[in-house]
Amino acid sequence: MRLIGLAVIFTLGLLATPLAAEAQSAGKVQRIGYLSLQTAEGDKTWVAAFRQGLRELGYVEGQNVVIEQRHAAGRSDRLPELASELVRLKVDVLVVYGLWALIGAGWKAPSTLPIVFTVSADPVGTELVASLARPGGNVTGLSDSHAELVPKRLELLKEVVPSAVRVGVLFNSASPNAARQFKTVQAAARALGLTVLPIEVKGLGLDDMDRAFATMGQQRPAGLLVIGDPTVSVHRRRIAELAVKARLPTISTVREWAEAGLLMAYGTNFHELWRRTATYVDKILKGAKPADLPVEQPTKFELVINLKTAKALRLTIPQSVLGRADQVIE
Repeated sequence: MRLIGLAVIFTLGLLATPLAAEAQSAGKVQRIGYLSLQTAEGDKTWVAAFRQGLRELGYVEGQNVVIEQRHAAGRSDRLPELASELVRLKVDVLVVYGLWALIGAGWKAPSTLPIVFTVSADPVGTELVASLARPGGNVTGLSDSHAELVPKRLELLKEVVPSAVRVGVLFNSASPNAARQFKTVQAAARALGLTVLPIEVKGLGLDDMDRAFATMGQQRPAGLLVIGDPTVSVHRRRIAELAVKARLPTISTVREWAEAGLLMAYGTNFHELWRRTATYVDKILKGAKPADLPVEQPTKFELVINLKTAKALRLTIPQSVLGRADQVIE
């Protein structure tokens, strides 16, 4: 799926950003909309980090700011309805986790509404912004660099399972971020002498995850890479359970995957990215235009290893890998 016409949808944002600074000086209570493709439980700790960031900047809920939350629980078809509901509440800025899915579902953003995405694997490639330095329009946010980290995840999987020749890749093919990352996986796998077995998730229910693993059971890969995506992440605990049951060493993106039971996770710290999202909201509420706020890229990445899962898989993690871990779950 390609997000066509985003530039047209958002360009008018350059012309009419609300004068938030003037409103603040008049003592207005700012209203922030938070829309997520995740479940409320699934990104609870990330929202807590966002709230922490706001507090650090002087915002007190119920006094000078109100946060209106909406969660689609993995159902991208619900996003437009929830987004429109937040618009009707006259939010001053909209924070979105899963903006690609919202736009892909056909939602047309009001030209005057500033939008901040919490994370995006490839905001330029998926046309959320014109460039990282000069986003343009009324959208800006943070990159999680997931796409750039794909080769490293495959390398880690190969280090843990050096005999691996065939590796499964689980991903939501409807996500433009995931589809682009899969191409990166294919190129990286060739360099490591690995054959990639694509496992496309056609639906986003628990049954769909079960069917995906049934397919893998027939193809018998030696390891699995899960391409991180809000829709797939909703079922990360079930995916971890199925990976252990299949005796399949598996790696994905952020620490929450390893905490849910996956063998390894390598990626950015989402808690920090959500906390940093508050700085974008603060600047916008004080009058900055999203078009002038560069997309922030992470500089630190973390490796988390779940030794409980390694034991269940009857797998010994090499010391060369353990020694590089930022966190080991025992």
